[in-house]
Amino acid sequence: MILLFTDFGAEGPYLGQMEAMLRLQAPGVDIINLVSNAPTGQPLPSSYLLAALCRQFPAGSVFLGVVDPGVGGERLPVVLEADGRWFVGPDNGLFNTVAVQSTKTEWRIIDWRPKLLSSSFHGRDLFGPIAARIAAHDFDWASHSYQKPDLVEWPADLVEIIYFDHYGNAITGMRYTAACDGMILCANGQLLAQAETFCSVSTDQAFWYQNSMGLVEIAVNRGRADRELKLAIGTKISFTS
Repeated sequence: MILLFTDFGAEGPYLGQMEAMLRLQAPGVDIINLVSNAPTGQPLPSSYLLAALCRQFPAGSVFLGVVDPGVGGERLPVVLEADGRWFVGPDNGLFNTVAVQSTKTEWRIIDWRPKLLSSSFHGRDLFGPIAARIAAHDFDWASHSYQKPDLVEWPADLVEIIYFDHYGNAITGMRYTAACDGMILCANGQLLAQAETFCSVSTDQAFWYQNSMGLVEIAVNRGRADRELKLAIGTKISFTS
């Protein structure tokens, strides 16, 4: 399958153009719009969301990632193979968290170019056709191995808010571990206790919990954490006993 991870938004022509191109070039391959509202123009927080989501999919899955504020610039077009999954898109940090959290990785620079290449829509013209070929088990396209600069300083977890869902819940880039149990989370000067589920707390109460992706998430029961706690992408969090 090909899974789209973009910041295009569901409205407008871009997502439809990408899906149409993929269906033409990879007939019979499942196309899934995984995320179309990744943090706009922000590869860093987007990378932690992508890393959390991709773990739910089997080896052989192809992730077409387009959060690309530098399109047309000097960032490289790349393919990352990480623990058997494929990631196609710009080398701007979007795939770095996947690489850091994976056991086996290989990077390639895409040398292939289409006859017609828009300077502003590489998702459709460059990354999409490569994702389609990989999904169809066609690896006969021009590329060369890429020695990725050392990612030792790239944090495996990001202790800040990276995404808000439709309900206003605040997803962080921090993976839940048992060491978090019973801790108090601090965000924007507010102290939040842990709860198992929404029904574990009273209406309008704010809390934190382990979400379905294995990340620490902040929520308000029957409310919106983003508005009520005045949170934003990039808001730092910390834990205290």
